[in-house]
Amino acid sequence: MSKVFSSVTAALEDLLRDGIAIMSGGFGLCGIPEACIDEIARRGARELTIISNNCGNQGQGLAVLLQRRQVKRVICSFVGGNPDLAEQYLAGSIAVELSPQGTFAERIRAGGAGLGGFFTPTGAGTVVAEGKDVRIIDGRPQIFETPLRADVAIIRAQVADRFGNARFHRTGRNFSPLMATAAAVTVLEADNLVDVGQIDPDDVHLPGVFVKRIVHVPRHRDTIEFRTTRPRSTK
Repeated sequence: MSKVFSSVTAALEDLLRDGIAIMSGGFGLCGIPEACIDEIARRGARELTIISNNCGNQGQGLAVLLQRRQVKRVICSFVGGNPDLAEQYLAGSIAVELSPQGTFAERIRAGGAGLGGFFTPTGAGTVVAEGKDVRIIDGRPQIFETPLRADVAIIRAQVADRFGNARFHRTGRNFSPLMATAAAVTVLEADNLVDVGQIDPDDVHLPGVFVKRIVHVPRHRDTIEFRTTRPRSTK
């Protein structure tokens, strides 16, 4: 049975419903699955839990779901540059769980590996530790962190084959391979779709066994968050 779907609409058709947890890969606005996010916004599923490094920013990316009041809870490690999230959090209309970035990644990895959790010294003695089990391990206080899992993961790769073996482009690789292992269904947007065997095995960042659905999306907006330039040298 082919994993390749004709459109994002078809790939997400029976997956989106109110109240589900969605993991979204990428970093900032880099490497995000734009087409999947647009389809989630269009379909209007609500009461969503979003698990992503950041829930969009500058009104773009996942922030579109915030603007449409589709999100109930956000689990992330960064909230800067996101006035939509700040406004709704301060108004009490959305719950936000902040996790240190390394801990966030490890919680996703633990979810994909089927682990029950892990102890880490990161955050010990801070508000991060409030309400959590704290133990002294190797002479240091460490806090217990629970795994993260989701109903659906949406990720984007630079190139994927028809089985789902994928290679990501630099920063766009952040969190995506881990999320694919920690979700019941992973939907992958591929900038380039090739036949099986065309990606060198040593270049595979994510084995296709973790990918259930693939969509070829050759064009993205790829918005630059902060364009910084400098005058050209006259020399």
